[in-house]
Amino acid sequence: MAQRPILVVPDMILKRKASEIVTIDDQIVALANDMIETMYKAPGIGLAANQVGEALRLIVIDIEYAYADPKTRKKNPIVLLNPEIHLTEGEGMFEEGCLSVPEFTVEVVRPEQVQIEGVDLDGNPIKIETDGILARVLQHEIDHLNGVTLLEHASALKRNLYKKRIKKKARRDQ
Repeated sequence: MAQRPILVVPDMILKRKASEIVTIDDQIVALANDMIETMYKAPGIGLAANQVGEALRLIVIDIEYAYADPKTRKKNPIVLLNPEIHLTEGEGMFEEGCLSVPEFTVEVVRPEQVQIEGVDLDGNPIKIETDGILARVLQHEIDHLNGVTLLEHASALKRNLYKKRIKKKARRDQ
């Protein structure tokens, strides 16, 4: 396993729709393991493949590890290939952040309950019916696979202010 750099806006791969994974081979397994390591080191609670430069429909999530007591926490990542949202219910607003949009948060309205279907690294079908933070993180990561970043959920004003701040920082760092 190797930690990979996390791409940030305005990197164009974050705007591309990720391709379906047709064959689960050693490269896909290695990518998933690298993503898991990268997510924990960031630290984050979810990561999509395009955030590490691979436009493939693969996400990793572990919401429990980040919030657990450091003495007793265990890593228990969820790996989903080709995840699709099949059912949604309700609606709620919650402030979200993103590893690919550093130093930025925005309140996002999303369905409160979801049913997600995909496959695991062994090719076995997975169906997750959930609510709360897991439902939100699944939707956030699937947004990434569809080329949607957290900025698209912000108002035009907040989005433009963030982009100006990033450009100013880039000029300052040169």
